[in-house]
Amino acid sequence: MNYRIVNGSISYGADTILEEIDFEINEKDKIAIVGRNGSGKTTLLKALVDNSMLEEGVGTSRFGIYKQGNPVIGYLKQIDFEDDSKTMLEEILKVYKDITDLEFKIEKLGEKLQESSDEKIIKSYTESLEKYEFLGGYTYKKEYETALRNFGFSLEDEKKKISEFSGGQRTKIAFLKLILSKPEILLLDEPTNHLDITAIEWLENYLRNYPKAVVIVSHDRMFLDRIVNKVYEIEYGKITDYKGNYKDYEIQKRANYEKHLKDYEYQQAEIKRLTDIANRFRYKPTKAKMALSKLKQIEKMVKIEEPNRYDLNTFHNNFNIKESGKDVLEVKDLEIGYDKVIQKISFSLYRGEKLSIIGENGIGKSTLLKTIAGKIKALGGSFTFGYNVNWGYFDQQLEFKDIEDTVYGEFTSEFPELTTTKARTILGSFLFTGEDVEKKIKMLSGGEKARLKLCEIFKKEPNLLLLDEPTNHMDIVGKESLEDILKEYKGTLIFVSHDRYFVNKIANKILEFKPEKVTLFDGTYEEFKEWKEKNKEQEKIDSYNNNENNKKENVNGFKEKSSKNQYLLNKENNRRKNKMNKIEKEIEEKEQEIKLIEDEMKKEENSTDYVKLAELQNKIQEINKDIEKKMEEWEELNNLLEG
Repeated sequence: MNYRIVNGSISYGADTILEEIDFEINEKDKIAIVGRNGSGKTTLLKALVDNSMLEEGVGTSRFGIYKQGNPVIGYLKQIDFEDDSKTMLEEILKVYKDITDLEFKIEKLGEKLQESSDEKIIKSYTESLEKYEFLGGYTYKKEYETALRNFGFSLEDEKKKISEFSGGQRTKIAFLKLILSKPEILLLDEPTNHLDITAIEWLENYLRNYPKAVVIVSHDRMFLDRIVNKVYEIEYGKITDYKGNYKDYEIQKRANYEKHLKDYEYQQAEIKRLTDIANRFRYKPTKAKMALSKLKQIEKMVKIEEPNRYDLNTFHNNFNIKESGKDVLEVKDLEIGYDKVIQKISFSLYRGEKLSIIGENGIGKSTLLKTIAGKIKALGGSFTFGYNVNWGYFDQQLEFKDIEDTVYGEFTSEFPELTTTKARTILGSFLFTGEDVEKKIKMLSGGEKARLKLCEIFKKEPNLLLLDEPTNHMDIVGKESLEDILKEYKGTLIFVSHDRYFVNKIANKILEFKPEKVTLFDGTYEEFKEWKEKNKEQEKIDSYNNNENNKKENVNGFKEKSSKNQYLLNKENNRRKNKMNKIEKEIEEKEQEIKLIEDEMKKEENSTDYVKLAELQNKIQEINKDIEKKMEEWEELNNLLEG
């Protein structure tokens, strides 16, 4: 499979969005499209689906769109369910229509075989079973069940009608249908938006192992780092490709820019040197020939254009804060929720600490911030602010008093004491310059609304920030700018975010929400992940110890706990290896058993005994199911071993 666009462009009226598109997708490519908000990333995705948007670009190559194999493209354009009275499971199963139709066919053929021994029925039954296995009939249920659980849906949710789900949940269902349908080219526009970390990590692993091509527009740097092998950057209307993941792209871009700049500066210096010589000697008869040769030397040069500087135009913060006392916030047995208690939390926060709240959606993260900010009442327990604490709250809903008001009007209504010049200067530091300040709130993008809210919050100079998903609508440069501001921020911070890169860069404390408990960890996100992995391994070891009736007491020479654990871990791994070897032998035996049955089916005396042939085929089917179970057990052991 190959899909290529050569020297394309996209325009809306007189405005050219992209002027020279050279873009290629090969089978199994994992591609990222990156660039600033408004640069044309989503437009490019749409053009990959709708080629009528493309026209000839400004490059020298001949414009063309080339497709090998006419690939099926999957792109989530809008949320549209044909019948929202269907259950979620019924919607998901539409993806597997070929398999479910085949299941029905196999069932009916099986019934016919009980009554008839027609050779055509036998053949059709056998071919259907082979096709069923090829399509993934024995594994598709596990595939969609795993996806649903990781996206936060329960068994009970499967029976609910689509109309009973919220807009966000409907988006998730449509998104799952798209990726489970496995198109040859999967186009994803900001797929991690509004997903919790559990869902992001599952999607990350799914896409990394996706057998076909994926093109992703995303501002999630860790997500891109772990999936893509090619990056296309859109900047100043042009597209540049880089090999590798997002980190590789950053390194290559910096190196390319520095080399280009160095070559340009060297050539400009050489042109100046030659021009100076020519100007100095062009009117001297004895040197005129030499002067002319220098000018011709300049003419023959292939001119190097000055490289565009990085598009790093972004917001910054120059506000000061008044220092709070050492104790900033004391949370004691705080019960949060609306109609019922969903979490009970206790923790202390001290000046300068930066606490990240992470966890699944819908289990109280935003509710905690709303409770602390006084937006909803606590259901029990207490929280107390320390001396001189002045807090500011950023709500991910980005609500404003009057969406018909302008940026300038909204800002000055909050700070009426500011002069026009001062207000415009402050707004300018958050990228609202010139006519931008006259834009109505309702016309702003999500990123612009977020910047305006942050501008208002920082102007109030709080020494405690409560931020609920502040980077949701920001591009990568915007995220990096907010990261820099928050790293330098001298106050105290509590924030909710699903952006792991952002969390790891800012937080020095982690509060993880789970349905059954809340865990406080003192350290960065990476340190937290390492600690969790160690705990998982320790739990396995402890479980092993219990199951083996505390055999560790009989281990000689391992007096230290860590040595005992290592010994037991090695022993457990050896047990796993032995079990895996045993399973492999059992699978071989089962496969040999199938071969013997197939040989039996080929015997001449059985060729017309259709009842017996059906029985033998049923045996093969049962053995294949057994092999599938053993393979799953083998994979589980292998994952534990590698982990």
